[in-house]
Amino acid sequence: MASARLIIEQLCGCGITDVVTLPDNASKALLAGLAARADIRVVGVTREGEAWAVASGLWIGGRTPAVLIQNTGFLESGDALRGTAMRMRIPLLCLLTYRGYATLPATKERLASAPVDGRMLSRPEIDSCALLFEPTLQAWGMPYDFLHDDADVAKIPLTVEVARLCGHPAALLISRDTT
Repeated sequence: MASARLIIEQLCGCGITDVVTLPDNASKALLAGLAARADIRVVGVTREGEAWAVASGLWIGGRTPAVLIQNTGFLESGDALRGTAMRMRIPLLCLLTYRGYATLPATKERLASAPVDGRMLSRPEIDSCALLFEPTLQAWGMPYDFLHDDADVAKIPLTVEVARLCGHPAALLISRDTT
């Protein structure tokens, strides 16, 4: 598990001014830590698709936002992502909580690069959202890496730089609840 305090320190170090979010259980500790600070504004949305438009507007207005949503919402918000942040080439840091990561078969590397077997979508022991998440990121051309624990928190500035260099969102996938 990654420490919310360490994540927030990295966000501050990267100059993040706003976190646009629809809260979920995995990000609870992170959002509580952000709420206690005055230097990063938490901007709530009612649907994940709104996060892309709000964050893009903040960026155009001179702020440095990040998006924090769950993978289920990421899948739901694809057209909003395409029509705003990707099309407008907005370099956003995306912190995407990875619901169902622990349910994936041990061959996660194979799943990330192989077409999804439709029969796996109905297996009750596998979260179907988790199964579709990485292939969807790849289809959208969104670079991503993993934030599993405190050692991975150092990837935040690197991911901000990747987003800046490629000129569109880049993601860190938070595979466990923050503490």
